[in-house]
Amino acid sequence: MPKSLSCAEHTTPLVRTCFSDEESWQSLLVEVSTPNEDDFLANVDIVDDITYQGLSAQEMASLTPPGTALLVLADKVTLAVSDRPLLVIRTGAGPHDELRVVAAELWSVENNITWANMDWAEFTDAVDEDGVFRGF
Repeated sequence: MPKSLSCAEHTTPLVRTCFSDEESWQSLLVEVSTPNEDDFLANVDIVDDITYQGLSAQEMASLTPPGTALLVLADKVTLAVSDRPLLVIRTGAGPHDELRVVAAELWSVENNITWANMDWAEFTDAVDEDGVFRGF
């Protein structure tokens, strides 16, 4: 099993688990590191380590440090689709819940869940027909 994740305090790890498309990965990095029109930005710690290649959401969640509320994965689906639907995993107490969110809206989920401004259900109830959150 790969090593446990480490990330900066008060950040959410964004882990690359697919290494098949470097151009898409670089595009994703630009998108998640660019503030939206209101200057909001996801507070993520980028983990670009081939050690995590191909690991499942459950495997990655088991490697998350205690006290980490969310884990974000850039997986095969993320890099294959133009709006980059990242896999966000709620890793706190209880079962690990998952939600796909487009890169442009990652800030909304990450900021509001991390700071307990909104409930997880508010995001999962707002997904599109394909199960992806694209904003309110």
